[in-house]
Amino acid sequence: MRALGDHVRAMIAHEGPITVERYISLCLSHYYATRDPLGAAGDFTTAPEISQMFGELIGLWMLEVWNAMGRPAPVHLVELGPGRGTLMADLLRATKLLPDFGAAVEVHLVETSPVLRQRQQATLASSGPPVQWHARLEDVPEGPMLLVANEFFDALPVRQFLATERGWCERLVGLDGDRLIFGLRGEADEALGRPLRIGDVLEWPVASLEVMHELSRRLARDTGAILAIDYGYWGPAFGDTLQALKKHTPVDPLQDPGGADLTTHVDFQRLAQVASTLGLRVHGLGTQRDFLLALGVEARAASLKKRASPAQSAEIDAALARLTERGDKGMGDLFKVLAVTHKDLEAVPGLPPRPLAP
Repeated sequence: MRALGDHVRAMIAHEGPITVERYISLCLSHYYATRDPLGAAGDFTTAPEISQMFGELIGLWMLEVWNAMGRPAPVHLVELGPGRGTLMADLLRATKLLPDFGAAVEVHLVETSPVLRQRQQATLASSGPPVQWHARLEDVPEGPMLLVANEFFDALPVRQFLATERGWCERLVGLDGDRLIFGLRGEADEALGRPLRIGDVLEWPVASLEVMHELSRRLARDTGAILAIDYGYWGPAFGDTLQALKKHTPVDPLQDPGGADLTTHVDFQRLAQVASTLGLRVHGLGTQRDFLLALGVEARAASLKKRASPAQSAEIDAALARLTERGDKGMGDLFKVLAVTHKDLEAVPGLPPRPLAP
């Protein structure tokens, strides 16, 4: 951890201040390559680690969409940023309800972390279909695709710009002595136009838009669906959403380069606009709470409790409450769900269609 901080400071001392986007990229590459960040002993917890119900319902969602697609075989089942493999394991268990799907599916996980790949291999060893791992989305074979991205887009780097009297000036990371600090590029970015309000922060998710463009290109040609679940908003909006978590506690994003999880909120409107421009259908934005309730999470919880001990039943109730909790900080409202499909798929379970002009 110390080594990356020294590397970043030496880089800045030699080359000058770096963009926030580059800083995030350097930090997260090191962070995910060196640890399993999930769970009580890690820095954060995701919905699949809270309850099996989350992945199971996504599996049933995939079955419904595959049926609507005309049951193509083979079909690529893809997950971006698959964590410990928990979501995929639960998803595949649920899809065993339809054996034809298991015969048609080819599983592809896009993962760069060697630590997490080992966890995924152990988790999925007995899940059924063979699994292929890829370092890049571009390495996933083309063809009909069902893709899930849970808490993936929030971990991609963004550019940040501050509205000043000169215009939109890009936010940089520099040095004050030996301490990392935020600063601004001297000249404004003319392509962004003139800001309406001094002090606004504009986040530009270049990496996320590139990923969505590649996914949308594939869907437009080969058919399929993308299901993205993350904390975020339907823009346009302004604000600095860069945050760092260490041991489940917020910390200064510049305090420990590579030693804390860095994320930003996802602007789903920008992602949807990319998809719409390429002729795809957009469904949502919905809340995680409404999505899970529409898919029958309460009925699934009741079913699990029939075979559970009193202590296990209490755990199931607690997990259900956490996944669907209301309020600004509750997972049920904070996390949003967006689906993008080929134009021939007019409806998907749990999400309303959203007309969107190209």
